[in-house]
Amino acid sequence: MPVKIRLQRHGKKGKPFYWIVAADARSKRDGRYLEKLGTYNPNVNPASINLNIDDAVKWLQNGAQPTDTARAILSYKGALLKNHLAGGVKKGALTEEQAEEKFQAWISEKEGAVTAKKDALAKAEATAKAKALAAEKEVNAKREAEAEAAETEAKAEEAGAEAEITEEVVEATETPEAEAATEEVATEEAEAATEEAEAATEEVTEEASNEQE
Repeated sequence: MPVKIRLQRHGKKGKPFYWIVAADARSKRDGRYLEKLGTYNPNVNPASINLNIDDAVKWLQNGAQPTDTARAILSYKGALLKNHLAGGVKKGALTEEQAEEKFQAWISEKEGAVTAKKDALAKAEATAKAKALAAEKEVNAKREAEAEAAETEAKAEEAGAEAEITEEVVEATETPEAEAATEEVATEEAEAATEEAEAATEEVTEEASNEQE
């Protein structure tokens, strides 16, 4: 019975989640499988992969053929390397201890690379958040400055309107009618003063004539 190691789709629409399975090559992609070997979640960065490496190697040694995507996953997790080292042990090129030592060294190096990638992604995310926060602060500051400018302009317009009203009131008090009324009052006062002066003069003249007689 030909066996394939392939992905079986699960998860929601738009967010696929895969099982890594060993299945009869004649069965449907999402049909019955012989053994579940792990999971693959591409919805996170970096992608999350859980794989039972020993079981995967067992199926590879029994002739199971991985699909292209499954082969990439098996290579990424070291299953292909471990299968290759197991072949070397069978041929006598390596001891089991040497093979395990080589595999563990590869695992450590791989974990270091994955950790470095995660750190770089976290740093990039933090930088992006800091830039977004700075841009938001800049926008808020600009809005506050525009609001203050608008308020200052409104106060200036209000002060200008009050000045115009005051000027109109002053102009109203300085109209020709008001000036004529003022001149009329002054003329009447001058005439009254003249009449009083003339009356006083006549009185003095009359008294002087009486004294001469």
